[in-house]
Amino acid sequence: MNSTKRRLLIVALLVAILAISGMGTLAYFTAEDTAHNVITSGGIDIELQEWADKDKTQPFPEDGVTGVMPGTSVTKIAEVKNTGTGTAWVRVSVAKSIQLKDAPDGTAADLSLLVLDIDTTKWTEKDGWYYYNEMLQPGDTTPPLFTAVSFSENMPNLYQEATAKIDVKAQAVQAANNGDTVLEAAGWPAD
Repeated sequence: MNSTKRRLLIVALLVAILAISGMGTLAYFTAEDTAHNVITSGGIDIELQEWADKDKTQPFPEDGVTGVMPGTSVTKIAEVKNTGTGTAWVRVSVAKSIQLKDAPDGTAADLSLLVLDIDTTKWTEKDGWYYYNEMLQPGDTTPPLFTAVSFSENMPNLYQEATAKIDVKAQAVQAANNGDTVLEAAGWPAD
């Protein structure tokens, strides 16, 4: 081998050795990082509100109203407020009952004598529940399901000193990823 070829071979070997050692050095340049992300799920919570006046300043009394006569109405506004952090679908059930004071055995009260002014434009009745047709945003309140309880003028003397009860129950489920309408929503609490 002549000296020129030998020199070229040595230079080529030196370049190869430098390139390999440079790559080995680059392998030591590393970095690492960790991120801690906190993701909090939304919460569904509601408050059933019942008011005894149209201005909604007086809660409906827990012990009820006395001295109601046939042919009159009592203001009772029932609505639901979303107190949670997530958008919700809402439904409400209403159960009427009348306890007669001095009824003969086996006499049942006629619940049709007790009438609620149910809002059927913003609420839809299905399977004994009234479903609010819109998603309820956090902090918002539904329009009232009803605003008054009316006592029929046709109540006979049998209803003197009777006790009428309107039991209202509200439920909510998340609206996010849970149907396009309230009637398609799933996951309602068991009764």
